[in-house]
Amino acid sequence: MSALIFAIAAGLLVYSQTDAFAWDEGFHLLAAQLIFRGKRPYLDFFFPQAALNAYWNAFWMRIFGDTWRVAHAVAALSTAAAIGLAADYVRRRFPDRRSSVAAASATALGIALNIQVVEFGAIGQAYGLALLLTVAAFRASVASVARRGPWMSAAAGFLAAAAAGSTLLTAPVAPVLWLWTLVRNREGNRWTKAAAMVAGGAAAAAPLAVLLAKSPQKVLFDMVKFHLLYRQVAWPDALPHDAGVLFAWLDSSQALILGGLALLGLFVARRQEHRSELYLCGWLSLAISVHLATAHPTFERYFVFIVPFLCILATFGACFWPQKGAVLLIFVLLTGGNLAKRLIEDHDGWRWATMERMAAEVDRVTPKGAPLYAEEHVYFITRRPPPAGMESGDSHKLEFPAPEAAALGILPKQVIEARIKAREFTTVQMCSDKQIERLGLATLYKDSVEVEDCRIFFGR
Repeated sequence: MSALIFAIAAGLLVYSQTDAFAWDEGFHLLAAQLIFRGKRPYLDFFFPQAALNAYWNAFWMRIFGDTWRVAHAVAALSTAAAIGLAADYVRRRFPDRRSSVAAASATALGIALNIQVVEFGAIGQAYGLALLLTVAAFRASVASVARRGPWMSAAAGFLAAAAAGSTLLTAPVAPVLWLWTLVRNREGNRWTKAAAMVAGGAAAAAPLAVLLAKSPQKVLFDMVKFHLLYRQVAWPDALPHDAGVLFAWLDSSQALILGGLALLGLFVARRQEHRSELYLCGWLSLAISVHLATAHPTFERYFVFIVPFLCILATFGACFWPQKGAVLLIFVLLTGGNLAKRLIEDHDGWRWATMERMAAEVDRVTPKGAPLYAEEHVYFITRRPPPAGMESGDSHKLEFPAPEAAALGILPKQVIEARIKAREFTTVQMCSDKQIERLGLATLYKDSVEVEDCRIFFGR
């Protein structure tokens, strides 16, 4: 079993250093780099995310260097650890060694070969860390109900709150685990444990509370108000997009197989000694799914957090059949086949190697310290601090009066475009042909270089 987890970790590491890439991770890694340099999210720059993952990446960057490879490696290992915890849980729930190893291996491979886990569990965003924290919180909660002391409950609360502190996509995990622990407690005082979970969660949320106390307006805007009111701005097709995401599972044989076996796992759970724990997997999957369905806009990758719990249920569902070994093998093979197909189809997309080539060109034509307009990835790779208010491209679509925009640390699009037209930037790197044409960059700058679908303008 250990050999399999090590192999999965090695595979995720290789993928993390080669093909793993997501456009949105640019501003996540730039935020980590800014923290590494002593800045504070929300207070010193706009950051519309929970901040723990950025601090986590900044910590590892301080040890190994501020590169995307460090963040990817840490995420890959975190995802592998989450897989190991889920597989170990299944191994402990089967009576004989032969069945336990087969079931645990199927769980591990079912998670490790999932498309969303592979593509997003090895990048610089919070998916890897939050996967580890949610599965660890589940394991701690399961262990806590059978112990008299409150310490394991406190650990569960801390881990669940830390997951939410990494990404609010996992926000339902803490209340579901708290309620389940309260109802299913078997040893010790249930209310003492419930209080311990709250205390553990409060400890994990303490850093955010400090930032909130220093600037409630900025923290609440970045973490709450932006998502509720402004995230869908300048996206007229957000609602049709959401509908497509919510029904995307109908076009995915991987999702249909996993979901079908998970439902069967819930059906057979009543025959299991640890049925309440399997029901907990179901409740976690349901609560997270409902929460993610309300995000506007939502994305398929968000649902990565239900994969470990569905795979646990799916393993028990597969073992319902007399020929459980064959069913487990078919489950793994079909899951792996779908992953291979997806990776082949996506092979020609963007990569960090492309961004590094673009950043090298930007460095070549831009004097040190000169004003630069670029994507967050380029600021991160070149280690050139972005101009104030340009730490996240998401903020530029917001149109506020100048005093309010300044108070929130954002620059509206019209302000940036006016500065570009005034040729305040020595170099402009841009990937939108429509925007390049509208701004007339080819006439504003004497020279340009093209890298993939982006252009770099320089020579005022």
